[in-house]
Amino acid sequence: MLKPVSLLSTLILCASAVAFTPGIMPQQPAAGAKNSTLSNPEPQAHAKQIYRRDCAMCHGENGNGQTDMATEMNLNLKDWTDPKVLAGKQDQELFLLIRKGNGKMLPEDEGRSKDEDVRAIILYIRGFSKSQDAASLNPTR
Repeated sequence: MLKPVSLLSTLILCASAVAFTPGIMPQQPAAGAKNSTLSNPEPQAHAKQIYRRDCAMCHGENGNGQTDMATEMNLNLKDWTDPKVLAGKQDQELFLLIRKGNGKMLPEDEGRSKDEDVRAIILYIRGFSKSQDAASLNPTR
């Protein structure tokens, strides 16, 4: 009984991640304008909370896509710790995927996240491959 309920709730929660429809990405700051998401650590901490709550059960705490939920749902998720995976993806494309869903990932509930939260999540996700690069360059042992 718990598996179908957790699967359904997981599908609903994972709805904050992936599809493509032009014209939905909010305006980006003008060239030279400061992006508060980049310069302020608070949105990134909030993005981490949202990711852990809504995305990690399928995409993994570190973004590698290797989770029990992904296996149970027969999902072949991209490994975001690989820098090549997101290199060709524009922020607008990722924004729309999060908002509108993709395949088994349902669209997010309308109004669930603010645009700036989604942009912060994109930065957080992009950071998975950067932290992998840093870890391989600076081994602790």
